[in-house]
Amino acid sequence: MRRRDDEKAKSIKEAVIKLILQEGFHGTSISKIAKEAGVSPATVYIYFDNKEIMLQNIYHEYSEEIFDYIFNKVQCGMAGKQLIEVLVRSYYNYIQENREIFNFVEQFSSCPSLASGCSEIKGICNINNFIGELKKNNVIKDYRIENLIAIIFYPVKSIAFNDHKSEKERAELLEEMIEIIQDVLLK
Repeated sequence: MRRRDDEKAKSIKEAVIKLILQEGFHGTSISKIAKEAGVSPATVYIYFDNKEIMLQNIYHEYSEEIFDYIFNKVQCGMAGKQLIEVLVRSYYNYIQENREIFNFVEQFSSCPSLASGCSEIKGICNINNFIGELKKNNVIKDYRIENLIAIIFYPVKSIAFNDHKSEKERAELLEEMIEIIQDVLLK
């Protein structure tokens, strides 16, 4: 059996993201992925049993990466105001630094037939637990976790993808959004 090569795996993942964003899930075949990655289709099957499993594995890996990125910025002992700022700013920074990956994760998560086959994302559980702890400790108001997550994270995507604004204008919008979220959520 052939050995796995980290560089080939990385090339395959990059090809998947590029092609999915260009051609969509259904327009992307294993042979197109292999060609874009500079490997043979047989090589792709060394890493993944089939296209669906490949997409789910890549989605899972990058979804976890997003949450790891955010949680690596959070430190014990942060006050509520600082926590909100760190959550919002780190999410925004991840999107800016990894736009294609983020777009892939967003596109995948909005495709029920693919996302439903994924096991629970640990990062989502962690963020739910984290927000639950903030509620329990009276740091943030007692709204439903789903609404709290929407208030904290969804506006950030809107700012990050607002290509009609300059970087400076987006930074100003982000600053204001942080203040709004803090005012709305903190006790």
